[in-house]
Amino acid sequence: METVQELIPLAKEMMSQKPKGKLVKLYVLGSVLALFGVVLGLMETVCSPFTAASRLRDEEAMVAELRGAQERQAQHRQATLEKKGKQPEEALLGCRAHSHRQHAS
Repeated sequence: METVQELIPLAKEMMSQKPKGKLVKLYVLGSVLALFGVVLGLMETVCSPFTAASRLRDEEAMVAELRGAQERQAQHRQATLEKKGKQPEEALLGCRAHSHRQHAS
């Protein structure tokens, strides 16, 4: 149906032809589902700016949390290296060699 105005003549024509009950139920069900889809689409259109903004804030918070965790991990690693007295390059080479050995077999 291109317009809602075509729906009324269709309903009148259906009623004049005395359709079977199952056919009427099928048309009513289809019309209700179509109306439900239109309402959901409108609600999504109206509410989408709000959900997009909250999603963006959540994403920024997660990025900030990950950066903080990485900084804390780097500080912890640096403190551990200073305790052991190793240079950072030596420690990284040792980690790399160990990780390659894990996957070599």
